[in-house]
Amino acid sequence: MDQRRTDLAVEAAQLWRERGGVGALPGVESRESKREGYPVTTVKILDCRGEQALGKPAGTYVTLTLEGLARRENDAFGRAARAVAAELTPLLKLSKGSPVLVVGLGNRSITPDDIGPKAADHTMVTRHLVEQVPEHFGSFRPVAALAAGVLGTTGVESGELVRAVAEKVRPACVIVVDALASRSLSRVCTTVQLADTGIVPGSGVGNARFALNAQTLGVPVIAVGVPTVVDAATLAADVLAQAGRADLDPDALRGAGDGLLVTPRDIDARVADLAKVIGYGINLALQPGLSIADIDLFLS
Repeated sequence: MDQRRTDLAVEAAQLWRERGGVGALPGVESRESKREGYPVTTVKILDCRGEQALGKPAGTYVTLTLEGLARRENDAFGRAARAVAAELTPLLKLSKGSPVLVVGLGNRSITPDDIGPKAADHTMVTRHLVEQVPEHFGSFRPVAALAAGVLGTTGVESGELVRAVAEKVRPACVIVVDALASRSLSRVCTTVQLADTGIVPGSGVGNARFALNAQTLGVPVIAVGVPTVVDAATLAADVLAQAGRADLDPDALRGAGDGLLVTPRDIDARVADLAKVIGYGINLALQPGLSIADIDLFLS
């Protein structure tokens, strides 16, 4: 059985075809588009057939490819942040003034896992300002942010902590940012996936924890993920396939490489770039009257 690991719906569809799938994916709709010059792939899993084919829960998965960001193309950051905001907004389905909780999952001490906390650092926290200084901030959406940490450093499951905070804050929606795993190095820190299905912290590295979704938190949960690692066995299988050894069973590579993850040598710079893009994209989606310059001023 093919056990190549990916958290990206667009790659799961590709793997389905590589396993012999022919024609349209059952129970799945897919379309290609562009946003601010960046390619966008939207995959909708409609029913149990789609869930079985892709191994993911039913819902909408939007994948933005932000390769121009790494090349520092003209206005690459601004276009990327606006693209994330534009694709995130219809998933949120928020009424004006509804409060939101933004959660950054991950371990600050491990660079590939730091994208969630870093994105939370770039989030405009306004809940207290709206409550305490309404004459100046009454037009802002109330937003709270949480960098939940990990069980090994807090002694508390991140999911339990998020649920406790959500019960206190009572948001209309929770946005969760986390690191993911890809099957391809070309997608590492060049891809952002948005999903309205929630997330299972740690699943990207085979350490699944308490699920964060509408069932566990009682409100819609939007997951924002960036692949920062590739499973070593998965990467080896793809490299061998490119070298003409597509007949090799990927399971034959498992064993010695179990638990080994691959990440780029400049992962610190890439995580910093994508975390800022995601943070600003979330800000633009939640506070649509603001510009990049306004957010810079607020966060400075």
